Amino acid sequence: MLQAVNIRKRYGSLEVLKGIDLTIEKSEIVSIVGSSGAGKSTLLHILGTLDTPDTGEVLFDGESVSTLKRSELAKFRNRHIGFVFQFHNLLPEFTALENVCLPAYLAGRSEKETRVRARELLGMLNMERRADHKPSEMSGGEQQRVSVARALINSPEIIFADEPSGNLDSKNAAELHQIFFLLRKELGQTFVIVTHNDQLAAMADRKITMRDGHILE
Repeated sequence: MLQAVNIRKRYGSLEVLKGIDLTIEKSEIVSIVGSSGAGKSTLLHILGTLDTPDTGEVLFDGESVSTLKRSELAKFRNRHIGFVFQFHNLLPEFTALENVCLPAYLAGRSEKETRVRARELLGMLNMERRADHKPSEMSGGEQQRVSVARALINSPEIIFADEPSGNLDSKNAAELHQIFFLLRKELGQTFVIVTHNDQLAAMADRKITMRDGHILE
């Protein structure tokens, strides 16, 4: 599904990624681990087309996305990629349901179908009762579940998660981790997850360790 070929990235005099080659298969759950500064988040952002490599390319289903223009990349991300971050980034003025619906509205999907799908996803994540609540009325774990539903609303091929449980207590973190595997079982979802959580990293189908801009064998 996803292939990175000789990805290099430099910020000023600091070379963050030093020739990364990586392949992700459909319905695979892959964790990326390593110490701070190893290049994990930079790699995730490049794989998710939020950033561009200095050299190398990223291919989705064999097609290079590295040459797409900014507007084309934005459309590609909206339709094919979901993101879950450590901080949920929900818009405070909107309800859970409205937050989940926003990416679908941006993709031009009908309001009626979007709201039905959003409620289905919230129900799958045991959040249907919170559909009309705003973020300030929900716990951190509940907000993160809403962010997962938002990431799924456009039925993306792959979800990139950057420290998704890093801001949660152990109970909510464990529940979130189980949700990822449920979504893989129910929807065939593919995940690439940057994490410092040893439990989540060990649960993944494959654990990739990074050090100083390299993937360790």
